[in-house]
Amino acid sequence: MKVMIGLSGGVDSAVAAYLLKKQGYDVVAAFMRNWDAFANNDFLGNPTINDNQCPQEKDYDDAKKVAELLDIPLLRIDFIKEYWDHVFSFFISEYEVGRTPNPDILCNKYIKFDAFKEFAKKNGCDKIAMGHYAKTTVKDGLTYLCKCKDTNKDQTYFLSQLSEEQIKDAIFPLADLTKEEVRNIAHELGLNVADKKDSTGVCFIGERNFREFLKNYIPAQEGNIVDIATGKVIGKHKGVYYYTIGQHKGLGIGGISGEEANGWFIAKKDAKNNILYVARGNSDKYLLSNKCVVRKLNIINPNQEFPKNVGIKFRYRQPDHPGIIDLVNGEIIATYAPYKAVTTGQEAVFYDENGLLIASGTIDEVYMDDVRIDK
Repeated sequence: MKVMIGLSGGVDSAVAAYLLKKQGYDVVAAFMRNWDAFANNDFLGNPTINDNQCPQEKDYDDAKKVAELLDIPLLRIDFIKEYWDHVFSFFISEYEVGRTPNPDILCNKYIKFDAFKEFAKKNGCDKIAMGHYAKTTVKDGLTYLCKCKDTNKDQTYFLSQLSEEQIKDAIFPLADLTKEEVRNIAHELGLNVADKKDSTGVCFIGERNFREFLKNYIPAQEGNIVDIATGKVIGKHKGVYYYTIGQHKGLGIGGISGEEANGWFIAKKDAKNNILYVARGNSDKYLLSNKCVVRKLNIINPNQEFPKNVGIKFRYRQPDHPGIIDLVNGEIIATYAPYKAVTTGQEAVFYDENGLLIASGTIDEVYMDDVRIDK
C-alpha cells in the first residue's frame, strides 16, 4: 500500500515516516507550504525570522535531510490560497467580532486532511499519514478517533472536526508511543531533528509577537478598560481583538490611586463597543460558567444515542471536565460543574468513558446559572 506522509521538518513526522517504512508501506513524503511570510510582510513581530530564510524554508531543509536519510522521495506542495480562504480569513473574521478561534482545528479539517489528501490521491497514494499523537478505532463499522498512549501529548482535540471519511483514510504511526520514545527512536536513527523543539504558535504561521502580527490585519483601536465590578474606567487598551478571556499579562494596568493593589484579568470583551472588562485577581466568579451551547457540530455517528455523561475538553492539554450533554435541534447543550474561561469561538470536544471522541463543535453561547455571560 502506498502512503503519503506529511513531513513537516519536525521530529514527530520524521519518526512517523520511519515507522511506516518499517511496517512495509510504500512511503512517499510531502512538505506543505501554506503561508508566504514574504508576501504577507510577516517579518514584523516574528522573532524566528532573523535572516533571509523564513522558518518554513528552514523546516523544508530539515525535511529534505530526513527524507534523504530514510531514503524516501520528498514532494513539495503549496496550499497558500487554500489556507488563506479556509483558515486564515475565518480566523481574522472571528477575532474582529471578539471571539477566539482555533486555526489549528480548521487547518487539519481543510488542509492537512482535505487538500493534502487530494494531492496524495493524485500521486497514486491510498492513504495519508501524519505525525499527530492520536489513535483510531472502529466501532459499529465506523472509524473514530480516540486518545493515544501519550495522553499528555494527545492531539485529538485539534483533529476533532475531521469527518469519518477523513479519519478512516489516515494513519497515525505514533498512536502507541510517548514523546520520549519518539525522541529516543530519532536519536537511534541519527536524525537531524532528534532534539528539535516542538513548534508552537498559530498553525503554519509559527511563533511571533501575536499582537503585532494581528495589527497587520486588524488595525489597533484604543478603548476603555473597565472594572467589571464597579463600572469604573481604569485604563486604556489597544484593541479588544488582541486580548483573550482570562488573560493576566500585558494589560498595561499599573497601580490605581485609592485602590488596593491586586492583579487583574480579562473577564469579558465587548467588541461592538470596544470595551475590555477586567476583574481583580481574586474574582474568579466572573470567569465561571456551568452551561454552554455548542454549534457547528461534527458527529461521527449522527444515529448514535449519546452517553449522557461525558468528558469535555474546552482547551488543549487541560484535563477533561465531567459534564452532561443533550443533542437538541442540531446543537449540543452541555452542563457541567463551574469551570473557568469557557470561551466562545473555541472548540468543545466530547469523549466517552473510554476516551472515544464522539462529537465536537464551536462554543457559541456561555451561561452561568442560566444567565448568559458571553455578551
